[in-house]
Amino acid sequence: MAVTTLSATGHCRGTDGFSRSPVKFCNGELMGKKLHIASLQQKNKSNAIMSTISMSLTADIAGESKVADLESEKRDAKTVVAIILGGGAGTRLFPLTKRRAKPAVPIGGAYRLIDVPMSNCINSGINKVYILTQFNSASLNRHIARAYNFGGVTFGDGYVEVLAATQTPGEAGKNWFQGTADAVRQFHWLFEDPSKDIDDVLILSGDHLYRMDYMDFVQDHRQSGADITISCLPIDESRASDFGLMKIDNKGRVLSFSEKPKGNDLKGMAVDTTVLGLSQEEAEKKPYIASMGVYVFKKEILLNLLRWRFPTANDFGSEIIPASAKEFFIKAFLFNDYWEDIGTIRSFFEANLALTEHPPRFSFYDAKKPIYTSRRNLPPSKIDNCKIVDSIVSHGSFLTDCLVEHSVVGIRSRINSKVHLKDTVMLGADYYETDSEVAYALAKGKLPVGIGENSRIKECIIDKNARIGKNVVIENSEGVQEADRTAEGFYIRSGVTVILRNSTIKDGTVI
Repeated sequence: MAVTTLSATGHCRGTDGFSRSPVKFCNGELMGKKLHIASLQQKNKSNAIMSTISMSLTADIAGESKVADLESEKRDAKTVVAIILGGGAGTRLFPLTKRRAKPAVPIGGAYRLIDVPMSNCINSGINKVYILTQFNSASLNRHIARAYNFGGVTFGDGYVEVLAATQTPGEAGKNWFQGTADAVRQFHWLFEDPSKDIDDVLILSGDHLYRMDYMDFVQDHRQSGADITISCLPIDESRASDFGLMKIDNKGRVLSFSEKPKGNDLKGMAVDTTVLGLSQEEAEKKPYIASMGVYVFKKEILLNLLRWRFPTANDFGSEIIPASAKEFFIKAFLFNDYWEDIGTIRSFFEANLALTEHPPRFSFYDAKKPIYTSRRNLPPSKIDNCKIVDSIVSHGSFLTDCLVEHSVVGIRSRINSKVHLKDTVMLGADYYETDSEVAYALAKGKLPVGIGENSRIKECIIDKNARIGKNVVIENSEGVQEADRTAEGFYIRSGVTVILRNSTIKDGTVI
């Protein structure tokens, strides 16, 4: 971290060499000077001594006050606006994104992915939030309205606004969002409004799982004087090619940036990560510095990059950041904690099941920094004669005489007798069926929402409102990696069986 000193000219200068804002002499110091002059004019020696002591104390107190004011200014969240990117079509998370945006995908039994960056903003004191959406945004918009606008979390004098892709007059206005940078560019006029009082713009992704104090990040950005700061983490070679990688100097300045390099280009991005504070042993295991896709820009720099310097660039990670590294001061900020990109079916599946570990690498159970979500006013779950091992059962569920192992059971789930659920993520249901509705469905030869008797399910994701009959076996015993069985109500992605939303799996089906 840079150390700031006060030069003789009254300017702050850090150990990193970057000039800070001018610091004016405070009233306390002027008072001290007046007291000193008066003391020289007085003939009484004791009075002179007392005046000098008074001067010293006043100057010390004033100096401490000025330092405190500077620190407070660096952590001032009122001049920060957060932009959460809704993401693209979400093809790697398909079929969970068939009818919903990536940030609206449920996680952890009772939450949605968008709740993670939203809660991080709230816990960091950032109350100006924009969410940019384009694909399948209906359920995301509904969740945001319920959780953070109407009767949910209050934002005081701040706001949370959903900005949907839209067309505007002119040739350029006919295009939808072409990428992360283009999405922000299309709403650049919002940040130019002087009434918004914005100094820094925080760019976030809506499909990551982590807990972070964004104001630590912003404060580091402000103290360093950087134009752009990138949150990064050390990573091993097996995953490195999936991320943007960077090289930095010993002060954390980004020298070069490469988006998802392969082969020799990948090997060329290996660095000594002890510069980030890692031990020699840990640095050997994780020789790459990966971008988390979380950035903070000085507002004027961001507008300059999007409108004038790179007006045709569509993406931050692959275009703007690599090109800017040569011209602007870009700094790396180490985040050496749990972080997961929920970008694929396999990563979604594993991240959910990891929540059941003892202790989990990520926990929703943090009273000081909670993860917020929509208030559903659901009753506690009702569990009758069941065995539940290393699992999470969300509220409003009904479990009867079943075995649940290493699984996550979502809200309003129904699991009937003699069911064996193992290594499964069940997203739950959007509504309850009354006893009379269940009886009516059975009388008509239909299946109720939930899992029927004597079914056995393993390594599976069950999307919302699925109807699984009796004596069903879902185990993928043949180890199929990819399959499209839409007509039968399921897909297999990366070896994980995914039961589609609102689908019906008939009695006796074997998958």
